[in-house]
Amino acid sequence: MTDPDAGEMDSSNPTNRLIHEVSPYLQQHAHNPVDWYPWGEEAFLRARAEAKPIFLSIGYSTCHWCHVMEKESFSNREVANLLNAHFICIKVDREERPDVDQLYMDAAIALAGSGGWPLNVVLTPDLHPFFAVTYLPKETRMGMPGLLEVLPRLAEFWEEKREKARESAGQLARAIAADRNARPGDRLRKDAADRVVQDLLLKHDSLNGGFGPAPKFPMPHLHLFLLRYWRWTGSKRALGMTEKTLLSMARGGIYDHLGGGFHRYSTDARWLVPHFEKMLYDQALAAMAFTEAWLATGNQEYWEVASGCLDYACSRLKAPGGGFFSAEDADSEGVEGKYYLWTRDEIASLLDPEDARVAFLVFPVSRTGNYPDPHTGRYTGENVLHRTHSEHEAARILSLSPGEVRARIERIKTTLLGAREMRTRPFCDEKILADWNGLAIAALAIGGRASGRWVYLDAAEKAASFVLSRMRMDDGGLYHRFRDGSAGIPGLSADYAAMVWGLLELSVATRDPRHLESALLLEDYHDSHFWDNRSGGYFTSPVSATDLFARKKEFADGAIPSPNSVSFCNLVRLGLLTGEERYSRRAEALSRLYSPLVENGPASCGLFMAGFTLSRGPATRVVVTGKGTDPAFLAMNEFLDHHYLPFTIPVSLEHGKDEELFFRLAPSLAPHRFAGEAAVAHVCTRSSCAPPAFSVEDLSARLG
Repeated sequence: MTDPDAGEMDSSNPTNRLIHEVSPYLQQHAHNPVDWYPWGEEAFLRARAEAKPIFLSIGYSTCHWCHVMEKESFSNREVANLLNAHFICIKVDREERPDVDQLYMDAAIALAGSGGWPLNVVLTPDLHPFFAVTYLPKETRMGMPGLLEVLPRLAEFWEEKREKARESAGQLARAIAADRNARPGDRLRKDAADRVVQDLLLKHDSLNGGFGPAPKFPMPHLHLFLLRYWRWTGSKRALGMTEKTLLSMARGGIYDHLGGGFHRYSTDARWLVPHFEKMLYDQALAAMAFTEAWLATGNQEYWEVASGCLDYACSRLKAPGGGFFSAEDADSEGVEGKYYLWTRDEIASLLDPEDARVAFLVFPVSRTGNYPDPHTGRYTGENVLHRTHSEHEAARILSLSPGEVRARIERIKTTLLGAREMRTRPFCDEKILADWNGLAIAALAIGGRASGRWVYLDAAEKAASFVLSRMRMDDGGLYHRFRDGSAGIPGLSADYAAMVWGLLELSVATRDPRHLESALLLEDYHDSHFWDNRSGGYFTSPVSATDLFARKKEFADGAIPSPNSVSFCNLVRLGLLTGEERYSRRAEALSRLYSPLVENGPASCGLFMAGFTLSRGPATRVVVTGKGTDPAFLAMNEFLDHHYLPFTIPVSLEHGKDEELFFRLAPSLAPHRFAGEAAVAHVCTRSSCAPPAFSVEDLSARLG
């Protein structure tokens, strides 16, 4: 056993170089006794000069197990002494450098068969990986080796078998680099969507919703695809998978029933027990899927969840100036989930008996608890709030009217939320990321347009203005990260893809062509700095990136859709909107790179397939022209806003307001220039245009 005092942090360590870093995650490690470097040339040069391996540790500020490892290992002098003596130690915030994280996550999966965070990888001085592991305890326990055992073995291996380490690491690095040269496959046919749905049907958990076993992550982009597939083909099975999963998520503990928003994932198959961090991107993607499900089905419960995600983002993650912060932590006061958990007695003490009766039916809690301690697995009386009954079901069981049940539920939530606000809130990571903000802008624009709630559109416009004004490089490109008044890290492909998506949605929702203009400028920059002119596809990093042993491309959609999937959707829409063939040609070239993935991993290309349904499905462009005071003009625009029309590209040209800018950006719109007194809607497919529509009834008939 080690000296218990060995775990104290050394706040005077002069060789820990993280104190001046902007990243909250790096600052969380700034007082470790480990001689941490940030990712960069200074660390690389020292590793080469001293012929030492690099201990690379990657995580993020709201990661529970990252906190655990920091507290028990990286704050421990004995561990630090081993690291400092035998390694050059580098810390990376995966949210700041997702390109670094992606590269070494690929290596970890190749070396260890799986990955996760914290991710710890040992590299040669040439940055080639030869060992990888996720969380390890300080000392060996329960069959899991400890760092105090592993680090000396790694140091010994490097000293005695250095050339073997270099050779194997070099081979792995070359194999990872070769992946970027994947060749285009055959042109995808319409039945590619059928194959993806069949694969999802095989993976679908018909009892609990979701796809595959626990842990279960929200995958909203799969539902964006399934909803489109249902509208395209009429498949009730596709709609059923989406409805089962979204309702299970909405009623499970993964959703915060008091404060809104989704936790990162469910540790169990029932969506009951979450891993409690709350990420901006999860709120954005979930809000999109639930908004579209609401429009498609009319089920108000979907909109309540969508608006809950948007309200949470606007109330808890909104930064001064308009951008959005990244995330809230899983922990508070050093305990995972402490902010969110309840005992039955605690709830009973806060509510009157009648409200408590309703609460215990709608949000069932027990004295035993439903939340197992993550370390012991034992139940301690703490509960994650979840729902088992709708308001109408509860009303029937309690012999109350649905209106009274709704009023009581709102009062219960207000009371419990007020009590929860007295607790210590989880830490908020206040860095602003361009790509995650792009997703938030898209979600707010979609939600604001569908609901008519201009507060969401205002938030989207302010966030777009923040990114485009405060996170811009001198050459017009984007910076990836903003914090404490300064922007930094040249933008990655995901930043451009997500911001273009957000600006396109904002242009449609506000009918402001200036957002379309910004989207086109960013798309042009993205194309010129990230597109692979030899094999096609967008590299994750810009051409200027020199600190990686390989430039990678992301195609598979994980918790966040890949930049190539998002870009494909953007390019399809831009081609249909502007009539510019260059966008359509690039979309087609990109789709061919997905052919092998659709064959071998169909469930990992959900957002790409959502775009695929538009590229192969019954796409129409609807151009509504008229005077802003004309009731018919307003009614036709409202019809387009408030109905589920995933294959419609809407354009609104208000006479005398920014028409010329629209025509300059999309010359193919010019034939639809306003020419009379009456409002008119022009409905065109790829090959022909229908007779003009002069009313909502006409427009509805044209769209089927």
